[in-house]
Amino acid sequence: MWALAVLQSGLFDAWETVVEGVTVGFARPLLLLAVPLGLLAVWALVYRDATGTATARSRRLLTVSRVLVVCCLVVAAAGPYTVERSQATGDPRVTLLVDDSESMDVMPDAGDRLAEAIEAEGVPVTTATIGQGTRSPLGDGIAANLRENGTVVVVSDGRVTEGRSLADAGELATSLNATVASVRLDPWRSERSVDVSGPAKTSAGVDNSFLVGVDGVNLDDETRLVVTVDDETVLERSVAEAGRVELSHTFEETGSHRITAQIESGDGVAENDVFRKTVRVVEQPKLLYVAKQDYPFGRYLEEIYDVERVESVPEDLSPYYAVVVQDVPAEGIGDVDSLQKFVIDGGGLLMVGGDNSFENGGYEGSSVASMLPVTMGESVGGSTNLVLAIDVSGSSKNGMRVQKAVSLDALEQLGDENAVGVVGFNHNAYEVADLAPLSENRERVADRIRRLESGGGTDIAGGILGAEELLGDERGSIILVSDGRGSVGPAAAAAKRLGERGVRIVAVGTGNPNEAHLQRIAEASGGSYFRATDTDRLRLLFGGSSRRYEGNALTVVDRDSFVTSGVELTADPPKNNDVSVRSGADYLVASSSGKPAVASWRYGLGRVATITAYDDQGTLDGLLTEPDSLLLTKSTNYVIGDPERKATNVAEATDTRVGQSTTVTYRGPEAPASDDVSLRQVAPGTYQATVTPSEAGYGSLFGASYAVNYRSEYAAFGQSRELSELVRATDGRQFGPNDAAEIAAFAREQSTRVRDVERTWDWLFLVVGLAVYLIEVLTRRMRVYTNHTTNESGLT
Repeated sequence: MWALAVLQSGLFDAWETVVEGVTVGFARPLLLLAVPLGLLAVWALVYRDATGTATARSRRLLTVSRVLVVCCLVVAAAGPYTVERSQATGDPRVTLLVDDSESMDVMPDAGDRLAEAIEAEGVPVTTATIGQGTRSPLGDGIAANLRENGTVVVVSDGRVTEGRSLADAGELATSLNATVASVRLDPWRSERSVDVSGPAKTSAGVDNSFLVGVDGVNLDDETRLVVTVDDETVLERSVAEAGRVELSHTFEETGSHRITAQIESGDGVAENDVFRKTVRVVEQPKLLYVAKQDYPFGRYLEEIYDVERVESVPEDLSPYYAVVVQDVPAEGIGDVDSLQKFVIDGGGLLMVGGDNSFENGGYEGSSVASMLPVTMGESVGGSTNLVLAIDVSGSSKNGMRVQKAVSLDALEQLGDENAVGVVGFNHNAYEVADLAPLSENRERVADRIRRLESGGGTDIAGGILGAEELLGDERGSIILVSDGRGSVGPAAAAAKRLGERGVRIVAVGTGNPNEAHLQRIAEASGGSYFRATDTDRLRLLFGGSSRRYEGNALTVVDRDSFVTSGVELTADPPKNNDVSVRSGADYLVASSSGKPAVASWRYGLGRVATITAYDDQGTLDGLLTEPDSLLLTKSTNYVIGDPERKATNVAEATDTRVGQSTTVTYRGPEAPASDDVSLRQVAPGTYQATVTPSEAGYGSLFGASYAVNYRSEYAAFGQSRELSELVRATDGRQFGPNDAAEIAAFAREQSTRVRDVERTWDWLFLVVGLAVYLIEVLTRRMRVYTNHTTNESGLT
């Protein structure tokens, strides 16, 4: 692979070359420059300042000895190493891991027959069961059977119900240089399941959206879907294919409500034909709306929440869940000290802009400014340090052209004010371009990206650490360009550690990415995830004055936040307050001019959000109409948080499944009496109990209702995408159920392992240098003792 250096020391770039198939290199080659300096020092000591009676021959021998010692020490300090390929041959053997859980009933029984056929090919087979009955701890089963340089063949649907994930098992396999292969299985019969997703808690009078999903395999005919709310039918239709149906419903009464979805499938598993969900409906949370004028947003809030209007913030904010301030100058806000304490203690604050607020309202330097996720002033961003970490592993080999194109497109979005470096990574991290001002090095960086070649395994964590090395002690951001098809656990841990020191990771998914992995990595650092088609949004973060963003409407910057998820924006308010997003805050929505429109962050125990886009009349323009109005509702709900956090003598519980525990939480001055469960105090005024249901239905405890659904084993059928990703990540293969000969050949191939073995040789040069020095000293001492010279130095 083309690259400048492997990132090892962080001080000097490594150098290496290939000699007759063996890679020879130095970890710190710049130290070799000390050789001529050492030679000069030896010459000066032996000849220039010489005043003794030693002969020229003795001085030449001493010079040779000391030169050898100096060279050995310098070469040892430079870190010499070699890398050569080693081949190890073992006995071919197949470890067959068979999933015998109930979700496999839709698959043909291939395990025993396949084992016999492989043994008939002359390769012994060891069979282990990794799933049984209603339990599928497949990740644990695979991990338990992995051996260094070994191979396992998995006969499973890859549907994990407990224990470690397949991704975690893949991380272990990678660390052991093990390979996971799988057997492709096609369902032989149909099987359907139904589920319901949506809010677990809402307010009375608010319209809610739920998704009713029907999934399965071999769905050849239609089925009847019926959804009831509190035993009243609200939806009934025929469903032929897997998919989701949206259901809108408004609850008028407080308390627990029941949503039940049922299908008429007549397939092998009856339990998954019914799904239950509980929704807790609470009173509309009380908001304080602070404004000097009668804005339409105030009337909009009154339709959804219990709103009290005032012109300034009072001292007592205890009755409210959140405070909304619209277009009020700093000097007119009111009791800012009480507002600050309210937010720190867990309250919410939504600041809405206009011609009288933010930079127009004297916010800069005021007490209210410290609570906000934005600062007043330049909103196109200044300079920062950026490292592009580009995945060049084998997992992205087929899409390397796309990988380069996305990386070059990302580079194009970055402003000249930034200092940019590039790291490529597979199983190692390679410095491709050092950190340098982009204004002077844009074409040089682009050229080095174009030269990248793919190969090797995938270590995303190593790529992140390589980018961190390149950043050094500087603050900055990392743009991770990858398909996300590698081990995610260590990468997320590395990202979290970087986030704690203020370095955010912006992940860009390429090819057919594992978006869940990339989102997890980005979120761990406090960063964002972008699809490859969204790289223009990098201008919003790092474009600066030379790469300004231009759009036609409001643009969602972070799709994964609570505020923006599921939001569709069409409005284009013509005005914006001149603000920039603080470091550590979430940049959620941008205006068409590229200025921040919505931002949020946590302040103490509370939540704060800002809306800084508005129209010529100072109102929120098209944001007040659908579909954009959902952004206002979700922004308000975000700052409200839990609408029951002030309530006492109430209990709540989460829905669960048969055999899985749920926690019932009771808030009140004293624990309620119960003969059925044991309560434990987890905080002052807060008690919890654990319930593990044994059958499906609805349950209730301390007035809290919860749903109990079918086991996870019956939730999904057919082979999972995660299993294919595990096979790909470990350089395995997928076989058919009749490919016994191919599996046997694969086992023979895998029994002969070729791997790169790296050896360091600094110790050898130290030993040689020490030996030369000792031989020289002993020789000179012996000459004195044997009276060959009268010179105390031993020289003649």
